[in-house]
Amino acid sequence: MEVLNIPSGGLYDKFFTHREALIAQFSMGDISKREFIAANYDFVMSLGVKPFKNIDCLQKGFFNYHYYNILAKYRYMEARDIKRKGEYEKYYRKAIEEVNYYYRQKDLATLKILELIDFKNVEAYYIRVRSKFLKGELIEIILHDFEDLILHTKNERIREKLEQAGAFRYDNRKSVIDQYINQKY
Repeated sequence: MEVLNIPSGGLYDKFFTHREALIAQFSMGDISKREFIAANYDFVMSLGVKPFKNIDCLQKGFFNYHYYNILAKYRYMEARDIKRKGEYEKYYRKAIEEVNYYYRQKDLATLKILELIDFKNVEAYYIRVRSKFLKGELIEIILHDFEDLILHTKNERIREKLEQAGAFRYDNRKSVIDQYINQKY
């Protein structure tokens, strides 16, 4: 198993070190999923960086994947808060449009990562979820050559490509990060 080679002291190092610290706090129960998402979002915004336009290496792919995933989850939290407060429907719809945009960008990063590794040593499957919205939809992608790197998608095009590569299994499994996946926020 390979650990992603991240240049010391750079953007990747800061980003992934902070992310790992938050994962540890969440795993120990020190922070909730909502706090985890908010802390990730605040940190990414404090970096003052944008996602990479050209993903030509795995580090950039993983950064973009997590960048867009964080923005999508955070904006989804905001959208739900807007709806709960009974604020204007147009604000809720705008927030959901942004959520969908961020998830599409995350899926582009996912596909690029898979292409960069030529879909090798990858295993993907549907995961068991409590959410009715995600049931039978959410796919977990395990990259066996990299430690602790797990991707998720609902994208059918990615599923088809995984299937063509012989990496997709049609069984429902418990997620390797089930505690996180199935916690509401």
